[in-house]
Amino acid sequence: MSREILLLVDALAREKNVNKEIVFGALEQALASATKKRFQEDADIRVAIDRDTGDYHAFRCWEIVEDNDHEFTESQIAWTDAQVSHPGLQIGDLVEEPLEAVEFGRIGAQAAKQVILQRIRDAEREQILTDFLDRKEYLVTGTVKRMERGSAIIESGRVEGLLPRDQMIPKENLRVGDRVRAFLLRVERSGRGPQLILSRTAPEFIAKLFELEVPEIEEGLLEIKGAARDPGARAKIAVKSNDQRLDPIGTCVGMRGSRVQAVTGELAGERVDIILWSPEAAQFVINALAPAEVSSIVVDEEKHSMDVVLEEDQLAQAIGRSGQNVRLASELTGWELNIMTVEEAQKKNETEALAMRALFVEKLDVDEEIADMLVQEGFGTVEEVAYVPIGEMLEIEGFDEELVNELRARARNALLTDAIASEEKVENVAHDLASLDGMDGEMLRQLAVHGIVNSEDLAELGVDELVEMTGVDAERASTLIMAARAPWFA
Repeated sequence: MSREILLLVDALAREKNVNKEIVFGALEQALASATKKRFQEDADIRVAIDRDTGDYHAFRCWEIVEDNDHEFTESQIAWTDAQVSHPGLQIGDLVEEPLEAVEFGRIGAQAAKQVILQRIRDAEREQILTDFLDRKEYLVTGTVKRMERGSAIIESGRVEGLLPRDQMIPKENLRVGDRVRAFLLRVERSGRGPQLILSRTAPEFIAKLFELEVPEIEEGLLEIKGAARDPGARAKIAVKSNDQRLDPIGTCVGMRGSRVQAVTGELAGERVDIILWSPEAAQFVINALAPAEVSSIVVDEEKHSMDVVLEEDQLAQAIGRSGQNVRLASELTGWELNIMTVEEAQKKNETEALAMRALFVEKLDVDEEIADMLVQEGFGTVEEVAYVPIGEMLEIEGFDEELVNELRARARNALLTDAIASEEKVENVAHDLASLDGMDGEMLRQLAVHGIVNSEDLAELGVDELVEMTGVDAERASTLIMAARAPWFA
């Protein structure tokens, strides 16, 4: 019987072109499954086959767990009980008891064969997938093999991928037998084995299509720096030339638009804007909003946003239908874009100037004339007044050294007073808020300033409110709020 096992393993390994260890593992699983049927309870069975002789032995296993009042499963044993027969073993170790193994010939041969063949098929699929991923083919070309609940199974050579309904271009109607291209979004590993998840809506898909159509990209003469899409309707890609002799936009468009039309055809008529990338963020935004003409831009590095000012007649073009143009420009550049007219920008500047003037009058105890001069020179915070080099402030007309030193001293005193007040508020914060996972001193100070002094106050907030108060990202805000709400669900 032992010799028969070795011959079977050798034959299956050769026939299916898989490692012998895979076949041994499958056979051990089949023998364990057959041995387990002797027990009415859910026993944990292990079978070990000697790789050299073919002899095999079966064991029943129990995991050692802590002694407590809970009921043990059929595959668990209390630590104190385990010490009787196996002293020295620790919690988490396994206790094994030899069993009489079933005869190989008495196993449901068909069941054993199915287990073995399934494991071998899984191993074959894993090997095919590994070979495919090693080639780094992120652009998959294949045929629709079948449709499953609106999703498409794409066959590409010996590899199959899933194109979910939400990753198809809207209004796209794929049929069995259609030839399609898609981007390899990710690999999901589940009980059914690894599966390729494909996408025709991902921004990376359009970048890969341009690489296919424009040889200069593959050669490194051109580079796609980013892409943003409204699948099936419109897209923007940013390109950069690494060779001064090449026009990046013209090269991507191609002779009589042949290259961009080929990409558009693959994307169900999706209109593509090709944008010239720029290392200067403001210039990049101006390029992304073209053909709308921008009058001016105000950059807010802290909020990572820009106020984009345009004349009234350029507004509709910049925003686009249903806000599509500005939304794609924002996604492409990575900046939050606030579109406004010249008149709106002037009103906003006036409002901000008044707020700054009031701030300086209050904190620095100066008259409106001096406060206005600070605002006109671009000072926006008390910190700037306190720490900007003296030389820069002395350049302000009408400011002498004595006035500058006095303003800097008042600014620093105001900052110190605010810091002390802030610390006092933090001292009043309840322990339950301070002890939340993810909470830190700076967050506590910001919350205290807004009157949030215990976890119940925090639990009442919405994610957007916390983001606005503290400037953290939405994910962290959500985590903190859910931690504060935990007692609600206890």
